Amino acid sequence: MVWYKRKENIAGGIIAAVAVTLILGLSLGLTRRQKTIKSTFFSRCEKFKEHDCQKLWDLFEKAHVNKDPCNVPVEAYDPLIAAAPFIPDCKKMMFWSGTKDVVHDLTAKRKDCYFTLEDTLLGSILDGLMWCGKNGKDDTFTTGCPGWSDCENNPVRSFWKCASAAYADAACGDVTAMLSGSTTTPFDPESIFASIEVTRLKAPRVSSLNVVMVLQMNAKSDCTNASLKNLQNQLDPNITYSCKDVAEHRVEQCGSQPQIMCGSCW
Repeated sequence: MVWYKRKENIAGGIIAAVAVTLILGLSLGLTRRQKTIKSTFFSRCEKFKEHDCQKLWDLFEKAHVNKDPCNVPVEAYDPLIAAAPFIPDCKKMMFWSGTKDVVHDLTAKRKDCYFTLEDTLLGSILDGLMWCGKNGKDDTFTTGCPGWSDCENNPVRSFWKCASAAYADAACGDVTAMLSGSTTTPFDPESIFASIEVTRLKAPRVSSLNVVMVLQMNAKSDCTNASLKNLQNQLDPNITYSCKDVAEHRVEQCGSQPQIMCGSCW
């Protein structure tokens, strides 16, 4: 009888120890994930020395912390955008749709020619990150968050819509848009470029929109694609429109050969 009791006590102790270990593990895992996004935010922010990273982090958290992750409106990020406004460069601003990898490979190598929203302070900090808040929780989470299409007003989607609108509002001079010839609808009405950015380009601040249609092997579309008529219809009629078909390898050459002048990239 004593032996059985001793065995039960040992088993109970083991179960309790395992439970405590699991709780601590989950707690530590949560803490690490929270620290990871915060440390990523600060390490990226500190590359831009002219801004107060703590202030930006506080405004970033204020937009979504302790809120339903499917009820974060676009305007929640207005104070964050206002604290780090986009500084336009009328010769370099690049928009894109369906060409993220190609565009960012180019802008990473040719900062003298072009930059995108993701090359700006806030875009660079938050590019590729997932985050959300939760009701009753004063933390930023990176797991259990709604995906881009799970709900309209999720925190990631709302941020990029807010930032994209502000970036388009800052556009000036000759701007470029790089679209994908690999899709049957390069000017996709569901894209941020079509639904937010194009309609915010305004003359006389913006003088021209130069579309670069990136063509890969077996391309499905080029500058004659019907969806580009919708682009022209949505564009301010006082902005000059042009489109040029450019092979992807030519874009890559522009990035890898700095001797190519920006105006001669295509």
